[in-house]
Amino acid sequence: MTQRRRIGLLGGTFDPVHVGHLALAAAARDALRLDQLRFVPTGRSWQKSGSGVGAADRIAMVKLAIAPMPGCVVDEREARRAGPSYTIDTLLELRAELGPEPALVLVLGSDQLRNLDTWHRHDELLRHAHIAATQRGPHRLAGFDPAVETLVAAHGRDALPDEPSGSIVFFRMAPVAVSATAVRALLARGERPSELLPPAVLDYIDRHRLYRADGAA
Repeated sequence: MTQRRRIGLLGGTFDPVHVGHLALAAAARDALRLDQLRFVPTGRSWQKSGSGVGAADRIAMVKLAIAPMPGCVVDEREARRAGPSYTIDTLLELRAELGPEPALVLVLGSDQLRNLDTWHRHDELLRHAHIAATQRGPHRLAGFDPAVETLVAAHGRDALPDEPSGSIVFFRMAPVAVSATAVRALLARGERPSELLPPAVLDYIDRHRLYRADGAA
């Protein structure tokens, strides 16, 4: 029996996209057997006060970063959406475009899963997608707040089922010690953290002089 198509969704500001994002995408693609993984850069994230650079630059950097990664594409809908970006709106749009059959899989770090009950209309997400989470930094995949614990208890599965939505699964990835905040701080000091950024992204940042503090080389 042929498995239904699986489309992963990895959202974030990607400000800038770094090796940790790419490692997460590759781990999710392989562990969940995704046919496609869509990077979904946010426009105006309702949970963040602002980003370092505009959406056009962030999208351009993601496209450069994922060019060598089979099955990975950029979905620009949230960056083009007026007003705050809500994941539930993205899922509803995708269902309208793709229909009910494909499996949609929200790929989250453990920090995001732990805060899931703060998301807009979070109780509707599993009607339209699965959630796949992995450990990120010190945030464990255990000891959740009651609302999230209830969701995990009701919808947790050992593996992603061949269904379009409705399950929460965990997957493993090797830890990658990097954050966009730390990368931006290095860049603001005029450093070139080549071990943390794909070469094409670092070249783009240099060429457009992004994230540089006044007077930095």
